[in-house]
Amino acid sequence: MAKPVTVVLSRGGRSVSWVEQGAMVISASLFVALCARVTLPLPFTPVPLTLQNFGVLLVGLTLGSRRGFAALALYLIEGASGMPVFSPAGPGGVAQMVGATGGFLLAYPFAAGLAGWIMEQGKASFRRACAAGLLGDVVLFAGGLSWLAVLTHSFAQAVRFGLYWFVFAEVIKVMLAAAVSAGWHYNRKEQA
Repeated sequence: MAKPVTVVLSRGGRSVSWVEQGAMVISASLFVALCARVTLPLPFTPVPLTLQNFGVLLVGLTLGSRRGFAALALYLIEGASGMPVFSPAGPGGVAQMVGATGGFLLAYPFAAGLAGWIMEQGKASFRRACAAGLLGDVVLFAGGLSWLAVLTHSFAQAVRFGLYWFVFAEVIKVMLAAAVSAGWHYNRKEQA
């Protein structure tokens, strides 16, 4: 008798079908799209304050490196194809991916993948989730600031536009994503 195609997803040996994995990836990409809708345009920078980064980190921390990367790659494909998944403060589509926020957007899969990979390397805890979220945010801002520097021809201007105004909010987003993720991993472990 043929066995269903499954992939082991947890250390506890629980397996999840490809259909369930696909549903998780699609749901995660839509979750980030919902987070993008919570936007506060700032008059002194072309980069709006959104919950997207929180969504990216949470997806990576909870789904792991491969599914987190896949979910955010799917998110970029959705946005590039014209679906309204990006922040409404921008033009949408490919124009948004090459605009002021393009570097942040293109870094999303890598930030989620790194955060997920760090969580997979040991026991899930709030401390590990904070470190993973912080390093994921570093990747995110490295991509975002690099692209802003290309557009503005000035790294100092890129930092003024894309970093100073966001540090406090990013600390809150990282801590919140870490807390939710650590609680999710703990509850999952208790149910196993």
